[in-house]
Amino acid sequence: MQEASSPGPAAIRKITWRLIPFLGLIYLIAYIDRQNVSYAKLQMVGDLGLSEYAYGLGASLFFIGYFLFEVPSNVVLEKVGARLWFTRIILSWGLVTIALAFTQSTAMFYILRFLLGACEAGFFPGVLYVLTIWFPFEHRARMVGSFMIFSAVANAIGAPIGGALLDLDGALGLRGWQWVFVVTGIPAVLMGVVTLLYLEDRPETARFLSDEERRWLSQTLAKEDRDMRKTVHANPFSALLDRRVILMSAYYIAFPLAAYGLSYWLPTIVQGFGVSNTANGFINIIPWVIVAVALRVVPAMAAKSGTQTPYIVGPALFGAACLVLSVYVPGSAVKFAFLCGAAAGIFSAQPVMWSLPSSFLTGASAAAGLAAINSVGNLGGFIAQNVVPWIRDETGSTIAPMLFLAACLTVGALMTFPVQAVIRRHREAGMIAPPPRRASLSH
Repeated sequence: MQEASSPGPAAIRKITWRLIPFLGLIYLIAYIDRQNVSYAKLQMVGDLGLSEYAYGLGASLFFIGYFLFEVPSNVVLEKVGARLWFTRIILSWGLVTIALAFTQSTAMFYILRFLLGACEAGFFPGVLYVLTIWFPFEHRARMVGSFMIFSAVANAIGAPIGGALLDLDGALGLRGWQWVFVVTGIPAVLMGVVTLLYLEDRPETARFLSDEERRWLSQTLAKEDRDMRKTVHANPFSALLDRRVILMSAYYIAFPLAAYGLSYWLPTIVQGFGVSNTANGFINIIPWVIVAVALRVVPAMAAKSGTQTPYIVGPALFGAACLVLSVYVPGSAVKFAFLCGAAAGIFSAQPVMWSLPSSFLTGASAAAGLAAINSVGNLGGFIAQNVVPWIRDETGSTIAPMLFLAACLTVGALMTFPVQAVIRRHREAGMIAPPPRRASLSH
């Protein structure tokens, strides 16, 4: 706790209100622009002659572009600053989203989804890195949770927007799925311009902080790095070979896999209840309202307790159990209730998990390491968008895909224990060994 005379609380409040709503709004737009394909799918599959598998492959190519460009993007961000680089990211993905409205073939769909991933690459891990230079460790899980709430809001408002836009079918000569891409792409282009004018690069140059608040933050972060014996690699790309980063990359796969497997196919599952496109959209608001509440509550509980493991493992196992129960319970309403619980468990564990890498990495190493973990982990989205439709096509039902997602999420939850053990052993070894004279190149 900070003393009453400390500038810390005031600084944290100012930074929170300055950054989190703004970055969250951009993330909301990003999430809508990557998820809008799940609503466009309901019409474009027929128009373009796509099979369920071909659609899943095209949708998942987003993650290949994301994977290839995420680490370089974050390293560039650390060099040039968040203001210019976020502006580039946002403008480019907005233009590609609009271009998706004019897809005329399967090949064009594949290319544009790949480009969307390449353009957006670096935004989410870029925000995670930005939070490490603006917030002390004890605040980060809550800040990531608050930031991720906007993804839940995106799913909530994206659902009715997507359904309503589909019902504009034929207006101005455009199909409903084309309206989905045009209307959801324009806000990104506009926010790119706003970002250039609004965002600050670093605390040292922040005009909204006083000199005393800037000094407090700089001293607090420096002391934290020393006390937690965080790693700074001589070359930031060396962070990719750090055993803790490699292990966390494999560990994180389960969470995007379960999240995207559920959220991409949730509209299709609800459509099976026999509702209209617009009703489908409004029904899909419900799980994301619950997710938003969980994203607020779980990280706050973790921060209050000072521990991470129970608040990663517990929600993840709860989510897996809900996925299994959604398969076997009778009645559409009860199935949907368990899917809501699954979504809450899957998403609320992630902000606490994301506090782990910044407990052992700092500086450019944190930028590269966070991007590596997110890029490899998000291959879970690629797996989900190919394996889930393949399982569905093979079985003819949604039962087997849900069991697959539950099994993957369970494995991810249980991996928390060895991950924490490796991080703890490395820190304890560092406390015993004498401080290094220079940054380590490998681990």
